[in-house]
Amino acid sequence: MIDPKLLREDPDRVRASQRRRGASVDLVDQLLAADERRRSSIASFEQVRSEQKSLGKQVARAQGEDKQALLARTRELSAQVKTAEAEQTEAEREFQQLMLGLDNLVEEDAPPGGEDDYVVLEETGTPRDFAAEGFEPRDHIELGQLLAAIDIERGAKVSGARFYYLTGVGALLEMALINMAVDQALTWGFTPMIPPSLVKPRAMEGTGYLGQAADDVYRVEGDDLYLVGTSEVPLAAYHMDEILDADALPLRYAGSSPAFRREAGSYGKDTRGIIRVHWFDKVEMFSFCHPDQAREEHQRFLAWEREFWDRLEIPYRVIDTAAGDLGASAARKYDIEAWIPTQGRYREVTSTSNCTEFQSRRLGVRFRDAGGVRPVATLNGTLVAVARAIVAVLENHQQADGSVRVPKALQPFLGGRALLEPRT
Repeated sequence: MIDPKLLREDPDRVRASQRRRGASVDLVDQLLAADERRRSSIASFEQVRSEQKSLGKQVARAQGEDKQALLARTRELSAQVKTAEAEQTEAEREFQQLMLGLDNLVEEDAPPGGEDDYVVLEETGTPRDFAAEGFEPRDHIELGQLLAAIDIERGAKVSGARFYYLTGVGALLEMALINMAVDQALTWGFTPMIPPSLVKPRAMEGTGYLGQAADDVYRVEGDDLYLVGTSEVPLAAYHMDEILDADALPLRYAGSSPAFRREAGSYGKDTRGIIRVHWFDKVEMFSFCHPDQAREEHQRFLAWEREFWDRLEIPYRVIDTAAGDLGASAARKYDIEAWIPTQGRYREVTSTSNCTEFQSRRLGVRFRDAGGVRPVATLNGTLVAVARAIVAVLENHQQADGSVRVPKALQPFLGGRALLEPRT
């Protein structure tokens, strides 16, 4: 949610942001009208309430007919106060409901356009020339079978499409990637967290996932709980309704948790393998920081993501996501896309978003400094989404005989193993 003061004082900026997102510009005018009704209803309520209080003092001093007249007026005011209070409540509800539909303000230098209008900021590493090495690369599905690491058939048998088992070295590889990610996060000053994967509606709504992303969210019917699609949600809500000490900022957390996604809009996309699945494990970075430091923090998150993928020795590119492809809460987002040899293209493996004060206003997370109390900025960034990381490691580091070389930085987390060998 954005600052209502900004909405009133600079509505053209809000309109411009909505336009760049391809979102409703009319919503801005609806909000301005609702805000006017809300403030007018507050003034009306305060006026009749003030008169009611004043009259109460006069009644205590009055006598005879004057007192009776004042008592009659008191009864009239009591009814007016109830009416004014109800109107104020309804006006506030209408305004807040409309505000929940308004996306965060896009940073001015975010690229214009939609999903395909991202800007490539940099490419790192060189994709291998498998033809020059004399063999055709296998995809991660075949490699997973050779290594007895991934069992998709039994995943589908037990849970349905887009589920899988990681077995043997596949399970060890997942744990190694998580441990490597957490180890790196510790060196950067993050507090490791294992947050709950079920949250109340306010946590999901507060982070912006019950708007445009609602179709991808699993809801537990009867319990009024949601399965999270990222630990960003419980991490953002960790300090809900709290006032933080400015001297303690930034507060950085690294959450390790499963992620559940319905993938409702992905019919026919990535139906084979473990690139687009309903469940995977992830280590997510999250920061509560001073709003004036949010852009710098965003660059740090991107640098940390890049360091992780550099250590996995996998070619990747960094893209600046276009305004029309941003999630509701993001003001700016960078993605890292890893090279997938058998697809001949880059695929998203991480993202990092600057959500400015959008989530903290919804969740009531504030900080206190010499200037008073105000909302913090929140940022999130994927350190490792394990399923896609496994795909990238297997395909990029495969050998002609079906074995897979383990990147040097990952070896200590696999008991020193330097090679994953096919099961005979």
